Amino acid sequence: MDHDEITEILNRPLSQELLARDLTRLAYVATDGTPRTIPIAFTYNGTHIVMCTSTNAPKLRSLRANPMVALTVDTEVHPPKILLIRGRAELDPVEGIPDEYLQMNGSYQMTPEQRITWEAEVRSLYDGMVRIVVTPTWAKLIDFETTLPSAVEELLRQRQERAPA
Repeated sequence: MDHDEITEILNRPLSQELLARDLTRLAYVATDGTPRTIPIAFTYNGTHIVMCTSTNAPKLRSLRANPMVALTVDTEVHPPKILLIRGRAELDPVEGIPDEYLQMNGSYQMTPEQRITWEAEVRSLYDGMVRIVVTPTWAKLIDFETTLPSAVEELLRQRQERAPA
């Protein structure tokens, strides 16, 4: 999939709505060779998906060994809206708390006082973090109205071919 196709998909209004959500599901291959999927807060900066984690997170060793990842951002309603992204994760260690970490946690409902307490706790806990920066290499938006999973599209095509003329 080329860059322009990915950009077109990610710039669609529904994709933008999904990219503004709090959580994605990050899939990667663990060092023991088994798959892992974890919910993780994220932000989209218009080019990259950015997630942040502690410097001692087990997933970092796995991502260093195999940086290929898949992300799913979806809704919990019927029909579901689903944004699927594949890409390569780059690990960017930073001192202190990355701005993205504070931004991506900004949509949780907190009073101003809770926010101050939460941020103070975060700053006291982490000397540094690692930004997991994913460059999309593939994307698909599924809304079950105008776009479907490829397997369902294939079944519909097969049914139409079998239908009497």
